[in-house]
Amino acid sequence: MKFVDPKNDVAFKRIFGDDQHKAVLISFLNAVLNLSGAKEITTIEILNPYQTPHLALLKHTLLDVRATDKRGISFIVEMQNDRVPGLRKRFQYYAAKSYTQQIERGQDYPKLNQVIFIGILDFIEFSSQNYLCRHILLNVETGIQELQDLEFNFLELPKFTKSEYELESILDKWIYFLKYAADLTVIPPHVDSAPLREAYEVANQFGWSKEDLEVYDYWSMKEQDERGAVELALATGMQQGIQQGIQQGIQQGMQEGDKIARLETAHAMLKDGMPLETIFKYTGLTAADLSDNIVVE
Repeated sequence: MKFVDPKNDVAFKRIFGDDQHKAVLISFLNAVLNLSGAKEITTIEILNPYQTPHLALLKHTLLDVRATDKRGISFIVEMQNDRVPGLRKRFQYYAAKSYTQQIERGQDYPKLNQVIFIGILDFIEFSSQNYLCRHILLNVETGIQELQDLEFNFLELPKFTKSEYELESILDKWIYFLKYAADLTVIPPHVDSAPLREAYEVANQFGWSKEDLEVYDYWSMKEQDERGAVELALATGMQQGIQQGIQQGIQQGMQEGDKIARLETAHAMLKDGMPLETIFKYTGLTAADLSDNIVVE
């Protein structure tokens, strides 16, 4: 077996956003949100099901997964491989936009339902030590969550360091799948959940059409190119900063050296009994410069 990389946006959307495999998304959501019993998600409607994107339009496509459950709760699930400027604001904007789009102008606000954002990050963004961090609105005075309609959950893959033999929860196994599936050649023995096994089967390249694999490869190259462009920009910026710092240092050194030379000249002129007005005229120094740096003998 050879698996696609679930962190690739196209692969991610196909694995978690396919109408034919809703159980995969349901299991993943229940694991991330720690839902069980009466709160467990049992049915879901995928609002933007996966369809093979056209290559010409792919660069303008946002490959997230959007769904609602029978309670009307909206879920946004997004894979983010690189840190870009304004990322946190973008997450909040997407959630707020999804919230307000539930009703038309003039409709009642009670029709608005909760929006839960889940971001899977292939980099470290937050200060939490855990690979899963949850952000909600709390009353600062009481610590009570009284505004409950917006919730943000982030999975930071670099913080997940468990080996296959250390996996405990179903969430651990999902994160292991996201992080390591591309390196595997068989479905691991710890996969004891039908939806998780289904995810591995969907990720098996053998079941992908030639067109889907072309789109997958295109997106992989696009992500590498964008990552390379960011790294080049950072490296160029650092080099320019170093050069600018050196130039500023040289300039500052020259200025300080010139001032020292003029102070030495002023010192010699003072020793020769020349009046201060003459010293100021020919050295360009001020009375403050002289009082701070020269002791009259």
